Amino acid sequence: MSDIPPLPPGATPPRGPWEDEDDAVETEAPEGNEEHRFPCDQCGSDMRFAPAEGKLICDHCGNTRAMDMVEDAPAIRELDYHAALGAQLPEAEMEEIRVSSCPNCGAQVEFNEADHATECPFCATPVVADTGTHRHIKPKGVLPFHLDERSAHDAMNEWLGKLWFAPNGLQEYSRKGRKLDGIYVPYWTYDAETRSRYEGQRGTVYYVNRTVTRNGQTRTVREQRIRWTNVRGRVQRFFDDVLVLGSRSLPKSYTDGLAPWNLTMLEPYTPHFLAGFRAEGYTVQLEEGFDEAREIMDAQIRRDIKFDIGGDRQRISQVATDVSDVTFKHILLPVWMAAYKYRGKSYRFVVNGQTGRVQGERPYSAIKIALAVIAGLIVAAGVGYLVAMNQ
Repeated sequence: MSDIPPLPPGATPPRGPWEDEDDAVETEAPEGNEEHRFPCDQCGSDMRFAPAEGKLICDHCGNTRAMDMVEDAPAIRELDYHAALGAQLPEAEMEEIRVSSCPNCGAQVEFNEADHATECPFCATPVVADTGTHRHIKPKGVLPFHLDERSAHDAMNEWLGKLWFAPNGLQEYSRKGRKLDGIYVPYWTYDAETRSRYEGQRGTVYYVNRTVTRNGQTRTVREQRIRWTNVRGRVQRFFDDVLVLGSRSLPKSYTDGLAPWNLTMLEPYTPHFLAGFRAEGYTVQLEEGFDEAREIMDAQIRRDIKFDIGGDRQRISQVATDVSDVTFKHILLPVWMAAYKYRGKSYRFVVNGQTGRVQGERPYSAIKIALAVIAGLIVAAGVGYLVAMNQ
């Protein structure tokens, strides 16, 4: 047994060695109890999932618990899309959670029974729990955090360091090592079998020689022409794990920019992976997500059709696609997030918790831009003076 006494009631774990009191992020991480809690069997403090070690760790006494010691989770399997639309999923695939929509960014903030108010982890807006529950489809898979907070911070520092005309305050933000929040973001994946019939035209490029007379001179030019032939045919493709964001709390351009994700590393969902992190509830409904998935599928089908048409050029005039065997699953993907406030406006940064890829918005320093413009004008004037002197 550890000789380290348990934390007194209401106490918080000590700060990490690279955090100090002055480095609090402008948008603090939500306070209060986490939705998923796993008490240490030695000191009673909450354990958290440590990405680098791949196990549960108690920050208070150092006790660890291997992930293979937690209860078995059901295997990842797809669910029937049309059964879900008809509210015919088995009861075991559903859950009721206490959530409230953030009035600022729309995120679904989860509450446990002891919480009545918290802060939105995406924008720090105060959120009060409503009186009801929301019935959701359970996650089937989770992609555990691979990068710990320090590694994610290093990736963000490198990204921030490459920004031109960034305010000095942004570089100071990078230097001080401000805290990042680990968030599991909801996604849908869709599988489907597609069979498409198409009509179009195949273009074959050929050349002809033509005599041209201009200014009294005659010459032969080679002109490109295209011969079009009507075609029709069929293509077939099985789509596996078409990924669609299930949230509106972050700009879609950011989350799209975090791709690619290696979904072969998905683990069956168990809340142990969420220990020490937060998970957002989905706000993009299943049918709405499939509409976006169809757009992704249709774009790939058009590429398949052009390849099937062949030739040098392709035209597609009509496509009819039959979609069958549609299945889906709800999964959670890891994102590290931070915010920076500059002149009263918040700027958010997100880091792929698997690969370290960074996306975000950034402010520009008007002073640095003005100085760069002045320097450019001085250089241009100097070059002009030297050219004039040498003439």
